[in-house]
Amino acid sequence: MGPPLAWEVIGVIDTEGDCAEWAFPADPGAVRTARAVVRGQLGEWGLGTLGDVAVLLVSELVTNSLRYASGPIGVRLVRPARPGGALLVEVSDPLPDPPRERAAAPDDEGGRGIQLVARSSRRWGTRPGRTGSAGKTVWFELALPG
Repeated sequence: MGPPLAWEVIGVIDTEGDCAEWAFPADPGAVRTARAVVRGQLGEWGLGTLGDVAVLLVSELVTNSLRYASGPIGVRLVRPARPGGALLVEVSDPLPDPPRERAAAPDDEGGRGIQLVARSSRRWGTRPGRTGSAGKTVWFELALPG
């Protein structure tokens, strides 16, 4: 995986060991770059089979953050330490309001992202931003294959 274009990523916080973390500007290009780095990192960890669903859900959450946030968006992956565990994926933004699961009508163009996360992941939830920072983190877990 080549590095993402510098103008699309605020910073690569960490990609070593069992955790990978990036920060993206609140810019439409962040969605494409987030998909690319997540897919690449999962491939490096030998978890490429989770790539399609992880990328889809990250794309939904980053898009949701872009719709409402004006500050940086964080994406973090945590590889499980033991077999049978789950991949933890987190998307953070500076807005404190948690997303709501909505019932979208068939013709609605939006409103399905959280439903998709809820139905495609093992577990999901939200929590306030890290200590000393505003905002929130939406997280989900994907069961490892096998």
